Amino acid sequence: MKKLSKQGLSRRQLLGRALAAGALSVVGAGFIAAPDAAWAVEVTAIGETEMATLLQMARDIYPHDRLGDRFYAVAVKSYDAEDKKAMVAEGIAALNAAAKQAGFASYLDAGWEADRVAILRSIEDTAFFQTVRGGLVTGLYNQKEIWPLFGYEGESFSHGGYIDRGFDDIDWL
Repeated sequence: MKKLSKQGLSRRQLLGRALAAGALSVVGAGFIAAPDAAWAVEVTAIGETEMATLLQMARDIYPHDRLGDRFYAVAVKSYDAEDKKAMVAEGIAALNAAAKQAGFASYLDAGWEADRVAILRSIEDTAFFQTVRGGLVTGLYNQKEIWPLFGYEGESFSHGGYIDRGFDDIDWL
């Protein structure tokens, strides 16, 4: 006789999701929290949906599967400011309009990365896209916590330069 497999969530998954949902309801509005990790970002000037869109946009512009969303959240947190509020609102409105032209309700509703990248390509010449992309270069890659994930040991000047510190580490030559 064939044994039937259980479908659905395990007890651990159910408890984990319930805890995450409970935490979101306790924290309240103005926060974006990860259901699978211990981080949250508070938004004050822009909306939660705008921050979530910036976060997804950052992940699609510079995709790194090994990096958690918390690093991307740190990189886009600077756009949660009163002086950038209008630029973010207009840029995300244009991004969502491009998503609607592609057949999606919004940029966040495009489930496949390839679809989101196509939407981003359609607005890549805009000032909004170029501002976010340029800000991500320093906002994301200047975080010292991610340097080891890329194999970067940090600056070398204070250690006497690269000649005696990793200059000849390559083993593929």
